[in-house]
Amino acid sequence: MRTRFTRIVAILVLIAIGFTMACSNTYSASNNGLVVVPTQGSAVMQTFSLDLGNGHLSQINNVNGPPTPGLPTQVVLNPAGTFAFVIVQKNAVLPSSQTGITSYQVASDGKLSSVSTASVTNPVAIAVDSAGKFLFVAQGSVGTVSVFSIGSNGGLSEVGKATSLPNQPGGQAPSASALAVTSTVYPVQFAPCSGFTAPTTENLYVADSVNYVLLNYLVSSTGGLTLVPTAATLGVPTGTVPSGVAVDPCNRFVYVSNAIPNNSVSAYTICNAVSLANNCPTADYHLQTVTGSPFPAGDNPGPLAEDAYGNFLYVVDTGSNQVSGYRISASNGSLTAFTGAAIATGSGPTSIAIRSDDSWMFVSNLNAATLSQYAITPASGTLIPQPATSTFNYPSGVAVK
Repeated sequence: MRTRFTRIVAILVLIAIGFTMACSNTYSASNNGLVVVPTQGSAVMQTFSLDLGNGHLSQINNVNGPPTPGLPTQVVLNPAGTFAFVIVQKNAVLPSSQTGITSYQVASDGKLSSVSTASVTNPVAIAVDSAGKFLFVAQGSVGTVSVFSIGSNGGLSEVGKATSLPNQPGGQAPSASALAVTSTVYPVQFAPCSGFTAPTTENLYVADSVNYVLLNYLVSSTGGLTLVPTAATLGVPTGTVPSGVAVDPCNRFVYVSNAIPNNSVSAYTICNAVSLANNCPTADYHLQTVTGSPFPAGDNPGPLAEDAYGNFLYVVDTGSNQVSGYRISASNGSLTAFTGAAIATGSGPTSIAIRSDDSWMFVSNLNAATLSQYAITPASGTLIPQPATSTFNYPSGVAVK
């Protein structure tokens, strides 16, 4: 993979980007959505203004986007949409590049400006909590999880030392592949938990991609992690090569995508005060496997996301360039696949993001240099494809406000 991207960057630094994109100088944080896309071919961050009336995307004139100090991959926004955080990887073709997490401030006109880069050994996945207080980082084959406190300027300060994933009896050295955190802020409207008081504590769920388990950590008020083992094991079993994790916005369920050869989605009930009736003996946020789990998915499922109201789950099938959709049972978390064929993406889908008002979904397509966009039908969750938007070469992630 590193050799491939080195070759890509080496070619692209000699070639000027040969297409013209619409520019927007009318972005307003109060009236427009914002879409952020890191691109590996040019090692820059792009931003787009989203017209909330018709879904039209316009590139924000950002002087070709601020550069990334390494090859960018996944990107996330804080809940307020005021800061973007992107994983960067050191690459020999990029002078003075480094590996870590780069913070960008989002200006009122939608433009980005670099804040700083926090050094991280092997970041592969990141997540921000619903309060915008902490950034969690899975560190791949290093087998650790780091927690960073997010400063008022978007700067990152590591909370203590990285937490090592536990060794599984008879297993291999752990490798963290994906993570997601429970919510302390519930959706204001339309979700099953709207109007209820959200918990003040957080739990972080981390996938170990080589031992095929999902681990549960209690997050302290200062960001410290404490493993919450089940009665007999250190984690709950997943399918082969767990590659994505999503937590229900109402803290009811957790979903894990399992790559080849299982090609499935594992589902778990989060045992809290709301779910004690679902075979949960104690309300300690440990996980119980949902009846019928795992559920069939497409070819090599990876990134996944749940809609903002907890009704639907969407999984990017990276091996078949498509998105599979499921209706979530409110009573037990089981998944029912949408009828009809899965929805096509562009070539090489790498990341998925859903706007918080449940209106639009986006998928970045690494090989196609495009951003797929879909309108979400509220009642059924079905997706209506919109015209794809061109990006710079090799878009590696997407985040939306």
